[in-house]
Amino acid sequence: MSTDTSTMKRIYLSSPHMSDEGYERMYVKEAFDTNWIAPLGKNVDEFERELAEKVGSKTAAALSSGTAAIHMALKAAGVGEGDIVFCPTLTFAATANPIIYQNAIPVFIDSDFETWNMSPAALEEAFEKYPNVKAVIVVHLYGLSADMDRIMEICKKHNVTVIEDAAESLGTTYKGKHTGTIGDYGIFSFNGNKIITTSGGGMLVSDNEERISKVRFWATQSRDKARHYQHSELGYNYRMSNVVAGIGRGQLKVLDERVAKKRYIFEYYKRELSGLEGLEFMPSNDWNEPNYWLSTMILTGKVRPIEVIDALENENIESRPVWKPMHMQPYFEKYDFIGLNVSEKLFKNGVCLPSDTKMTDDDLERVCRIIKELWSE
Repeated sequence: MSTDTSTMKRIYLSSPHMSDEGYERMYVKEAFDTNWIAPLGKNVDEFERELAEKVGSKTAAALSSGTAAIHMALKAAGVGEGDIVFCPTLTFAATANPIIYQNAIPVFIDSDFETWNMSPAALEEAFEKYPNVKAVIVVHLYGLSADMDRIMEICKKHNVTVIEDAAESLGTTYKGKHTGTIGDYGIFSFNGNKIITTSGGGMLVSDNEERISKVRFWATQSRDKARHYQHSELGYNYRMSNVVAGIGRGQLKVLDERVAKKRYIFEYYKRELSGLEGLEFMPSNDWNEPNYWLSTMILTGKVRPIEVIDALENENIESRPVWKPMHMQPYFEKYDFIGLNVSEKLFKNGVCLPSDTKMTDDDLERVCRIIKELWSE
């Protein structure tokens, strides 16, 4: 084994994000020991099967990122140049960027206070203005499910493809069904900050096995079945590697306990901080069982989000604002926005608290103490 490969093996097998049980080490070690570290292999096949089974989807394609998964979902839905795609404005740019990759036109849809996700009322208004829409991307922000019954009812009425960006919501259920499996396509991300991580990588799931098979083809440089290298369609280098998939298989085994720890963190914050004037936590709904990917709150009183962020930063603790809406971003501000600026209010008043699953009670107590001190000044 070469020095480079040995170094890579040590890095993968000693990551602090690995599960305590070492499931990942078993799968990754097997990949290295067999020298099968190139894209594709047993781990990729098994990770696709295991994740699809976990969330209740018929099939899945393991890809290089969640962004790649959104791109392939749009392509599988037939989105092309000049097509209109509805997209939530309150999200990370990775949700919207693939629309541009396909030379399509994003129209940004506002949030509501009940879910912090796409507003069904704003969505209906958008369809009145743009009746010929190719696809709708729905995001489950911070692990909170969107109001999928209402959104799906509207989208079915207009016969439009629904793509669920569940990058932040693996493990979240809506009325007992996993987010990412309610629309036509669902995407998950395994980026370093997600509830389970492979350092990078993503997955596209669907019950449409023919389309997923086509995505695997496109994502493997669209190599035709021939003895020589032949390409009849534009291809992409989007497939997940066998080593990364091995990490994913191990991480998937601890998903439920990660969700439980995230819930514990949220409930700790809520118990300790809810009494502070002008502080409100992200919403809860009877039909939604979140994964609590990030514990998030809004501040509408005398203490402002930047004060919380700065106070924690002064103690070397990272917190962040809520996502800045896409229609407020320099690159995307030229595109249309439909809504009542709920997303802008959430952005201006929101704070994402430290939520790492390795946080101890001492860590949580320290964060809460620093925040409480701002109300006593």
